Amino acid sequence: MDMGTTKPSQSYWPADTTRAIMNVSIGRALATAAAEVPDRIALIEVVPASVPSPVGAAQANRRWTYAQLQEDASRCASWLLGKFKTGDRICVWAPNVPEWMVLQYGAALAGVILVTANPAFKPSELEFVLRQSRASALFHLSSFRGVDTGAIARDMEKIGLECYSFEGWLQAIRSTPATALPEIDPGHAAQIQYTSGTTGRPKGALLHHRGLVTNASHVAARAGLEDSILLSPMPLFHTAGSVMSVLGCVTSRATLVLPLFFDPPTVLQAIEATRAEIMFGVPTMLLALIDAMKAVPRDLSSLRLALSGGAPVSPEIHRRVKQALGLPVVTVYGQTELSPIVAQTSIDDPEAELVHTVGKPLWNVELRIVDPIDLRVLPIGYEGEIQARGYQTMIGYFEAPEDTRQAITADGWLRTGDLGKLDERGYLRVTGRLKDMIIRGGENIYPVEIEACLLRHPDVADAAVFGAPDERWGEVVAAAVRLSPNASLSADQLTEHCRAAMAHHKTPTLWFVCTEFPLTASGKVQKFRLREALASGQLDVLA
Repeated sequence: MDMGTTKPSQSYWPADTTRAIMNVSIGRALATAAAEVPDRIALIEVVPASVPSPVGAAQANRRWTYAQLQEDASRCASWLLGKFKTGDRICVWAPNVPEWMVLQYGAALAGVILVTANPAFKPSELEFVLRQSRASALFHLSSFRGVDTGAIARDMEKIGLECYSFEGWLQAIRSTPATALPEIDPGHAAQIQYTSGTTGRPKGALLHHRGLVTNASHVAARAGLEDSILLSPMPLFHTAGSVMSVLGCVTSRATLVLPLFFDPPTVLQAIEATRAEIMFGVPTMLLALIDAMKAVPRDLSSLRLALSGGAPVSPEIHRRVKQALGLPVVTVYGQTELSPIVAQTSIDDPEAELVHTVGKPLWNVELRIVDPIDLRVLPIGYEGEIQARGYQTMIGYFEAPEDTRQAITADGWLRTGDLGKLDERGYLRVTGRLKDMIIRGGENIYPVEIEACLLRHPDVADAAVFGAPDERWGEVVAAAVRLSPNASLSADQLTEHCRAAMAHHKTPTLWFVCTEFPLTASGKVQKFRLREALASGQLDVLA
């Protein structure tokens, strides 16, 4: 956007309206792409050679044209409407299988709301999402990575929902007679994506079709995805997968290469085999690919850029990726509640801004930096809370009106909880977080949930969980515990305790023991003091 010759004095960036908002549903976006490029490859499945098809398909590494994907999605919608009604919620708990995408598009065509669940969830975590979303059904694999996910899913029938295994499911929907499908309002809810909560439990961000389709199209446009081949190992349960990757491709008529999960040698082989031009991946993935390239080099000459975010993309990561893979890194910034991206760099940005900022706001979104207490817009260059307003803001947190009121101001600004600075050209720097959240390898982790788990151990008197900087993961989970009198606990015992109750990525990897915690006057732990003590070597390691 041209701000003219007058430089702004306040940290406010008005919406650039030169690119249109896409007032279409997800299903309509797919139908339009299928009509325009029916024979173009829309989806390529990638399964490691040593792994059998997780859905029992006759062969792995399947492919769909846009016409074939549209046909499967339409049959899926008819199948869904034979069992559910528009507005019902269904949950998908699975890794990156093509059936996930077929269900996503089918649900969109039927007006059924898709609830996404991390496939690493333990039963208690999955049950919370199913209960809070009031889901009517659960879609899952029969087994995955040695876990009997089918048995876990069947156990969820106790809360009154139906379970459907993806094994053989595609054949079932393809035999379903096609029926007339409803016209879906672009403002209708499309997904519930779970994110942080002040009570220690996640909140379900209710996201609408218009916001998801438009945001994905804007990200794709700035990344130059049009008519390209994108490889994305980003998990579909996350907006980076189901929105930026899936919908980014459909709005730009691109081909999506979809690995079952992130396995560096398999990803490198797939890039070489498919001649992928762009790849998405959090910083941890990019570093892992660099290491894998050293072991078995691959021809990555087709790649022209990597798109990353979710965790801080340090100048060192930019340097390593450029040196080892020959790629510039484009950075995105956002959050789930904003469908999800607010700002993004471009390969056309000056080197300093490409490396040290998260770019300029995307089209059709207002951005401001405010004092987090009185919401006063701050002068250019001052640090404050990043807030955004526009088409992409969530409808609200599902059945959590008070949480919604706290997140969105009366005049529509979404409080990100992140700290940043805006310069006079519109470049945004993210400098920290107001929210007490850890981002490990692109995954949001909420300390209160882990602290609650630790406090369930009889020998833990108190616990404080915080993020510790890490070159590979961006951040790792650190825990400081105060033990009960006369108790004797090891780090290994607490690790085992956490892993029995939570997904692996939430388990702390750094353990410390304290006799007391630094507290505010109101009794809250000052976690920044713990981080300072860690940096200065003043925390006692729990062996």
